[in-house]
Amino acid sequence: MMPAVAKTLLKVGSRLGSTAQNALEVARFGGFDTDEDASPFDVVTEQRVYRLRHYFPGAGGGPVVLLVPPLMITAEVYDISSRVSAVRVLRDLGVDPWVVDFGAPEREPGGLERTVSDHVLAVSDAVDRIREATGRGVHLAGYSQGGMFVYQAAAYRRSEGVESVVTFGSPADTSVGLPFGLPSWLASEGVERIPDALLGGFAVPGWVTRLGFQLLSPVKSVRSRVDFILQLHDRERLAPRERQRRFLEREGWVSWPGPALAEFIRQFIQHNRMLTGGFLIGDRLVTLADITCPVLTFLGEVDEIAAPPMVRGIRRAAPRAQVYEASLRAGHFGLVVGGHAIARTWPAVAAWARWRDGEAELPEIVVPVAGDEEAASAGLPGGPAGYGLQLAVGIGASAARSAYRTASRAVHGTRQLGGEAAQNLPRLARLERIQSDTRMSMGLLLDEQARRMPDEVFFLYRGRGHTHDAARRRIDAVVRGLVHIGVRRGDAVGVLMGTRPTALALVAALNRLGAVAVLLRPDGDPAAEARLGQVTRVIADPEHAAAAAELEGVPGFLLGGAGRGERGPLMDMEDIDPDRVELPGWYRPNPGRAGDLAFVVFRGDGDQLRASRITNRRWALSAFGTASSASLSSSDTVYSLTPLQHPSGLLMSLGGAVAGGARLALASAYDPETFWDEARRYGVTVASYTWTLLRELANAPPDPAERHHAVRLFIGSGMPRNLWRRVEERFAPARVLEFYASTEGESVLVNLSGKKPGSLGRPLPGSAGVRLARYDLENGRLAEGPDGFAVPCEPGEIGMLLARVRLSAIGSAARPVRGVFRPEDAWTITGDLFRRDADGDFWLAGRETELIRTADGIVPPGPIRDALGDLPYVDAVAVYGIPVGDTELAAAAVSLRTGPGAHTEGAVKPVDLSEALLRVEPGLRPAIVRIVDEVPVTAGRRLRTAPLRDEGVPVAGDGRAFYRDKAGAYRPLTDAARRRLLKAPPAREAR
Repeated sequence: MMPAVAKTLLKVGSRLGSTAQNALEVARFGGFDTDEDASPFDVVTEQRVYRLRHYFPGAGGGPVVLLVPPLMITAEVYDISSRVSAVRVLRDLGVDPWVVDFGAPEREPGGLERTVSDHVLAVSDAVDRIREATGRGVHLAGYSQGGMFVYQAAAYRRSEGVESVVTFGSPADTSVGLPFGLPSWLASEGVERIPDALLGGFAVPGWVTRLGFQLLSPVKSVRSRVDFILQLHDRERLAPRERQRRFLEREGWVSWPGPALAEFIRQFIQHNRMLTGGFLIGDRLVTLADITCPVLTFLGEVDEIAAPPMVRGIRRAAPRAQVYEASLRAGHFGLVVGGHAIARTWPAVAAWARWRDGEAELPEIVVPVAGDEEAASAGLPGGPAGYGLQLAVGIGASAARSAYRTASRAVHGTRQLGGEAAQNLPRLARLERIQSDTRMSMGLLLDEQARRMPDEVFFLYRGRGHTHDAARRRIDAVVRGLVHIGVRRGDAVGVLMGTRPTALALVAALNRLGAVAVLLRPDGDPAAEARLGQVTRVIADPEHAAAAAELEGVPGFLLGGAGRGERGPLMDMEDIDPDRVELPGWYRPNPGRAGDLAFVVFRGDGDQLRASRITNRRWALSAFGTASSASLSSSDTVYSLTPLQHPSGLLMSLGGAVAGGARLALASAYDPETFWDEARRYGVTVASYTWTLLRELANAPPDPAERHHAVRLFIGSGMPRNLWRRVEERFAPARVLEFYASTEGESVLVNLSGKKPGSLGRPLPGSAGVRLARYDLENGRLAEGPDGFAVPCEPGEIGMLLARVRLSAIGSAARPVRGVFRPEDAWTITGDLFRRDADGDFWLAGRETELIRTADGIVPPGPIRDALGDLPYVDAVAVYGIPVGDTELAAAAVSLRTGPGAHTEGAVKPVDLSEALLRVEPGLRPAIVRIVDEVPVTAGRRLRTAPLRDEGVPVAGDGRAFYRDKAGAYRPLTDAARRRLLKAPPAREAR
């Protein structure tokens, strides 16, 4: 009998020998030969970017599932071994599995030049081929980034032919964090500083990606290697997991193409466009809000790469889809690879597909979710005790991580404020340095952006994106066309076009040439505006060519819409070959100085038609002011709801986007019914408005697309206080950023904090200084003190707003005054009456032209408008004067809110009017308040009072008009009261 010591030594020797032999095989071949065969498949098609595999082709039909791998992992992730094979489980459970194989980019022709769009279009193409082959819709399924491809492909197709979307650990919102709990701002702020050429200039080898994933779970990686080494002597024990080990540690990883990496990081990490929308597939805009088919998301509760909040972002990104969730106690790989996935994930996918086909029940671990609720956990494998030790060990790490995240949020708040300051201070400093002879123009800023980010999108129109480089080339071509027809620096050229890319290119080209763009309104009087703007020639698009041809004495030209329909009698500039135009010796790109006239826009009509002349400095003031106030960056998309002919579109939307490096989305027309669809598609974060433009949007029925929207700011001017509050309440967390600016002057007020709806805030740094002075309304002049200087207003006192004027520009000021507060100062009278509160914020009381001259004094409209607008059932308020003899009656017309839950006319009680107007000084209250169906507005949504004024005193007895009695209370208008109103000013009775 062999001694025990000898047996032990023999056993150790045998073990060491087996270890050495197995280690040699691993070293030579990378692992053991397990004799396991891959599941059978046919390559149905082989395209430039992908091969389409059909697994178990002769095994029969069933629901079709197309599996999409992530970029950095091979398609074998779905068929690692016979023991760990997703496709085998699906086939065994009656599902027809197909797989997209992107191959190894480093070994494919042109593989390292692929983009994200290439992969998404490949998935969409695969769907079409499978539908043609099977005659069935496709369940699109993807793991990790493959799931992101699936989301994007389904959105690109608008769910056509897609039965459902299934994803495994696929993030849809990176704003809530990054892998391993890293805060998202680390990536967004860091990535912004990486040049495009560097970011997309190299591919990431597979071993780098593998190492990165291993570093995300270092303890698990080390433990796995140690276990392998300790069991290296036992080949039979290692064999069942050998294919999986080789896949995860070496064979399953491929290179990540540089262009795809750059596009992925820019679009989905830095700008988070999976959530906000507005990402580009080719040149087409796509948003996940276009997904309407059901969505099933598998999330790992201990997934450090795609944390649950990142995955649950799909609920906000795809508001029209019914979202289901399966929550598993698994990590990122464990969702699709390993025993847990084979036992739970893939049977659930098969049951889901069969349930959608009406052949099975909804799997137990799958639950429908809505909003931000969390699905219940599917349970802990092995029971709670199985995870007790892990949780106990994790307490210390979790506490440390919690402290880190708390500190991170605090640091982020500080960094965000610091980042905004660092971003805005250079803009304001540059603005303050601009003198009359400083080179400054729209064309100059566009060239700067094109040099800085040529491949980034500049503007979006009708679902397409156009890069800075493409826009620059189009602008340069139009410049040569302008030179060919004889346009020189300083010439006034009429632009008669609707909103379209050609209009934007033409305005920019005129500015680059140093000419003046006279923006004629298609819905105005082009002949009168052309005369007032002193145009030398006019350029029109095909839709307005006929109107341009009718202008007497003004040569007309056609531009835009090449190759579409009848071109008409005008000379077609599209026929000019820019390469054959020789630029003259006098031409210098962007020669404009700040003091040069750059644009002419128009307001009013008929006898009230006025031209506003805008210098390059005035345009830059609005551009940099908007970019700074709104903190615009390359992550923003500014949605211009007004045309370029409107000062808001030219100065604020276009100017802010150019100065801030943001994308500009051009709306061909404003339609509240499609606003949220467009906002999702464009990825809008900032939307412009004028006056009451957003009233219809605030009154519209709820739209699924407005849930969890990405709009953070509505920017504009003239929004009534009651509408302001409703917009912020309904569309929270978006807020209103209200500006005040004269079109020609250089004074700008902005309500940055948004804490006082209705206030116009304080002067924007870099703009002209402002002061309030007492004003003699009867005589239309500044009130003077004993020393002959103007008298500054006290807080709360209504006065005239004065804007400081540079001496070099006083000749072009509309109403200049000198020696106002000291002998040598220079100001301009804006014509707007304000009051300033104790905090220094300005409130508009009314414009000088809106004042109502009653028998007992002058009444400004602002206080009445605000007081009545605060009634919850009031939609719009117009305040105006009704002529009665030599004086006027102060009147207010109100329209009531419509839509679900809105009040009816019976809700308007006289006591409500009396109480609301108590906040207005007695001498400034209206004599009449009437209810109207609609308050008329202009094309720009500004309230029109002339039609109401022409109607005079309303009829009595219909319950829609109220008058103010001797005691100051409001009562229903009677015939007797109406006769008294027409005979003598009722205000005399009430005061």
